[in-house]
Amino acid sequence: MTDRSPLAPAAFPALPAIAGVTLRVAKARYKNWDRCDLTYVELDAGTAVAGVTTQSKCPSPEVEWCRDAIPMGQARAVVVNAGNANAFTGHRGRAAVEAIAAKVANHLSCQPSNVFVSSTGVIGVPLPIDKAEAGLEAAFTAAPCCWEDAANTIGTTDTYAKGAHVSAMIGDTRVDLVGIIKGSGMIAPDMATMLGYIFTDAAVDPALLQQMLSTANKRTFSCITVDSDTSTSDTVLAFATGKAGNALLASMDDAGADAFAAALSDLCRQLAHLVVRDGEGASKFIEITVEGAESDASAHRIALSIANSPLVKTAIAGEDANWGRVVMAVGKAGEPAERDKLAIRFGTTQVAAGGLALDGYDEAPVAAHLKGQDIVIGVDIGLGEGRATVWTCDLTHGYISINADYRS
Repeated sequence: MTDRSPLAPAAFPALPAIAGVTLRVAKARYKNWDRCDLTYVELDAGTAVAGVTTQSKCPSPEVEWCRDAIPMGQARAVVVNAGNANAFTGHRGRAAVEAIAAKVANHLSCQPSNVFVSSTGVIGVPLPIDKAEAGLEAAFTAAPCCWEDAANTIGTTDTYAKGAHVSAMIGDTRVDLVGIIKGSGMIAPDMATMLGYIFTDAAVDPALLQQMLSTANKRTFSCITVDSDTSTSDTVLAFATGKAGNALLASMDDAGADAFAAALSDLCRQLAHLVVRDGEGASKFIEITVEGAESDASAHRIALSIANSPLVKTAIAGEDANWGRVVMAVGKAGEPAERDKLAIRFGTTQVAAGGLALDGYDEAPVAAHLKGQDIVIGVDIGLGEGRATVWTCDLTHGYISINADYRS
């Protein structure tokens, strides 16, 4: 890992074990490095699965494999390869995924479709089957590891391990949800924007788990962006082992379903924020809220236009209160907007309304706000009730340095 992001949490959180989940890591040596780069998660029989995947039209074979397996609703294992995305690799890439799933299925005496596979790293290089199989052999006999080890192992350009925990009550039963995630660049909200894995001991029907995850995704992972680029490999998977002993959640009408769905959404939001806080070269975490749009969807698109604007992002990096760039980004979004109804604020300071700067506008409090690490931008379109919030980071020279040298 490179220098730790200045926006990183002080430390990796203390995460509880999830019954029915065993973590192991190993060295497959996909790149010329001396680090663990294969994560193997074994799941007890009966574990339910749900997932969301990239909307890229050039997905990896791992994504296609997961898409085919998710509707079956059952999982016994997850394998995550770091350092090689295995995307745009034709039949050789598919063969690697099939070989991994077959080897794990043979080890666990389960169906290959119960094995979920993800890969992340350089695009266009086939995943070496021999290295993957050797890495799996090492993982099968490795001692179980902790969440932080697994979170470190799935990373590529990440500067810190990312994990989070929430809990919920289903009737009288407490259930825990733990998530780990990787992501730093090639982050855009066309589903999930990274690799994320959520584990819970709750008993949840696969169809309901899928419904809950899809809903949470729309409010969290699909509301973050670092650089507007959508990965070929984005995947978020949720696994429910059922070991907590709660009454099975099969419908949103079931007691405790609302609490569990809220906890899942909270966990996804925490994980999504961790990705943005590790944006390549980032020095500022930016929250952008757009209200007063004609619809929520319109507000979302306007917010993303602001969040993805290089001019807005570089102004924030330079701590420049250039609200004119926000006006520009609203205007280019292609959504209904009227100049003379537009209002903009930075932090709690209103800077413009009615299509022009406020009389007596004092830039000093805005400049002070921009010197902090957590930046808030608010925009009121003035046309309707639509509202959306997205999260992004600034754009610095560090982003260029990381990506100019990525393959080396």
